[in-house]
Amino acid sequence: MDKNISFEKGKEELINEIEKRVADKIIERSNADLIIKLINNSDSLSEAINIAQLGTTYKRTGFHFDKRLEKMDNTIKYFKKNQELSFNNSDSALTHKLIIGDNYDALLNLLVEYRNKIDVIYIDPPYGKDSMGEFAETNYDNAITRDNLLSMLYPRLELAKQLLNKDTGVILCSIDDKNQSYVKCLFDEIFGEAGFLFAAPRITKKGGKSTSTIQKNHDYIIAYAMPRNEIIFSMDDMDSSDYNLEDEYVDKRGKYKVTQCLDYDSLSYSQSLDYPIELNGQTLYPGGDYEKYKERKAGKYKKSDWAWRWSKEKFNYGLKKGFIVVKTGRDGKPRIYTKTYLNCSLEKDNTGGFYIKYTDKAGKYYTTLSFMENDCSNDYGKKELDKIFNNSNDLFKNPKPVTLISKLIKMSCSKVDAVVLDFFAGSGTTAQSVLELNKEDNGNRKFILCTNNEITDINPNGIAYDVTSKRLKRIMTGECYDGNKDFDWIKNNEPYGDNLDVYEIEKVANSESTKDKTPFDVIDETLYGKEKFDNIKDKIEWVCNNFEHTQKNIESDEVWHERMGD
Repeated sequence: MDKNISFEKGKEELINEIEKRVADKIIERSNADLIIKLINNSDSLSEAINIAQLGTTYKRTGFHFDKRLEKMDNTIKYFKKNQELSFNNSDSALTHKLIIGDNYDALLNLLVEYRNKIDVIYIDPPYGKDSMGEFAETNYDNAITRDNLLSMLYPRLELAKQLLNKDTGVILCSIDDKNQSYVKCLFDEIFGEAGFLFAAPRITKKGGKSTSTIQKNHDYIIAYAMPRNEIIFSMDDMDSSDYNLEDEYVDKRGKYKVTQCLDYDSLSYSQSLDYPIELNGQTLYPGGDYEKYKERKAGKYKKSDWAWRWSKEKFNYGLKKGFIVVKTGRDGKPRIYTKTYLNCSLEKDNTGGFYIKYTDKAGKYYTTLSFMENDCSNDYGKKELDKIFNNSNDLFKNPKPVTLISKLIKMSCSKVDAVVLDFFAGSGTTAQSVLELNKEDNGNRKFILCTNNEITDINPNGIAYDVTSKRLKRIMTGECYDGNKDFDWIKNNEPYGDNLDVYEIEKVANSESTKDKTPFDVIDETLYGKEKFDNIKDKIEWVCNNFEHTQKNIESDEVWHERMGD
């Protein structure tokens, strides 16, 4: 039988990463050879990841943590559909996924169908030692210390990397200020420093209780892509209320505003931007002072001194195309201003010339301060959840708001049919963000959520049953599983529609041979995007090629022929 294809691809990627570390002089050649040998002789992808993790080092940063490896056994983990929680609104509608169980097992199973096919990953991992409840006890037999947090994240990020689209995939992570630097180092190790996109503060709350030190009102979002990929961010929606002027170009360019002078003295001085402009019979200089201009040209200028914002070539083009306005300043002298149009801008082309770039929808560029408005705060997220659950504070603490994740998805991925994954799904905000974006632009994005079913005092049936699945049911169908429609959200919103498949992580012993209970009987290939196999031989080959810890015992000829139907 052929080797496990998924396992072989995973090993190949891990070995390539080790080789890159050698090239970057992070790992010695002799050490790397030993690690690669161990990876090649590993029995599963999980084991290979554990070996690769032991071989990581943070030589350049001095960052170390005690690695606690993922527990492994000889069972095969697989998806089993939860028929009671799944629902179908329409056969022609999109179908999204909610996976309940350990997200490590969920990610391994997703590799079967989604290797290199996920466009956006957003995660909000646990920050504190008590955040993961029984999940921490199950995996590490102790609380989530920082070592455990990093050890827990490492193999999951390795799997996430194998799921990401290699050309355009982006992964975004919310993290608090205490752990941000450590988690960023971990991302640097896995995705490479060249894959780093940004680290941006995100408002958590506007106010807060008085403190003798300083009030903490933000956490962080860090973003990475596959190294050397050119990620082009889209533009944020823009408030157009201050675009209130019109000219002869209004039909095509839209209205404009005049708020920026062409000259300035706040950036580094450049002699190439310090030139005279002949306009309306007058000669104008940056700052309006000819004597100061002569001093600057003679070399007597400050680090930040007067100059034009545009090159001479861009000014001439902008003047010709109607982008220039001359106004009288407070000192009575003429000053040059530039027009900012709602639907176009001046851009440089590949030859060094300029052209007018038109946009269908006005927008503004995202900045690292784009997530500091109140609609990105936890307070806002709580208000949203309150509309879906009347007692949301008793069900889930500090939910992320829809606006935040919608912005992140829209900013980092222009595809309206993107696949979005959240493997720390919590209350399910990522799902609602995807559905809301689809409603806004008639998109066909799909979400995949993974969450454990952590049982707590406030969620006696587990968070997946008491919060995540119920939220999705209410906003997608307009009612809860018990038919309850008594919640505020539905009073002012139409249900999003679409379908939801809910899977549970089940396991089967790799030595199981009881009829109808073997891995080849219980694993449903249709849950992995496959058609039903016509014969058991193809089914066995597919299972052995895609799942870990498949059977290793040899059956007798008699049992084999009976199973094959010979």
